[in-house]
Amino acid sequence: MTETVDNKAEAKSRFNAALEEAKAGAAALKAEAGDRAGAYREQARSKGGELMTEAKAYGAEAKTKAGELAVEGKAKASDAIASLGKVVADTAGELDNRFGEQYGDYARRASRSLQETSAKLDAKSVEEIGEDAREFVRKSPGTAIGIAAIVGFLFARMFTGKRG
Repeated sequence: MTETVDNKAEAKSRFNAALEEAKAGAAALKAEAGDRAGAYREQARSKGGELMTEAKAYGAEAKTKAGELAVEGKAKASDAIASLGKVVADTAGELDNRFGEQYGDYARRASRSLQETSAKLDAKSVEEIGEDAREFVRKSPGTAIGIAAIVGFLFARMFTGKRG
């Protein structure tokens, strides 16, 4: 019976040693998992920071490009208005001959008005033009909606083919 007791004690001792070894292994795995999780968390933060930096850079680049395009568009619009004014001025003499001086004078006044509008447009910055547009919409929202509807209709007509 002593041998049985000794075997039980030895088995119990081995079991406890194995249990302690398993606990130590689990603690080591837990520590390793914590270290890896920390490393992954740091990588994610780093990558997130890099992505934010890139996004800000792209945003700044897009803003710069939009500003350049707005300035270019303003210059083209101003040139188009000036060209239209010149065409109207060139037509004034013909209107004098065909319909009378009164109509030629109308054309000359319209031409001067177009030239002045072109000069005002050239003199203003894109920001000032934007503020003028916002002010116009605030003062006359109905007119602004009507103009937007007409422009939308014209764009739709220009960009859709004839169906039927």
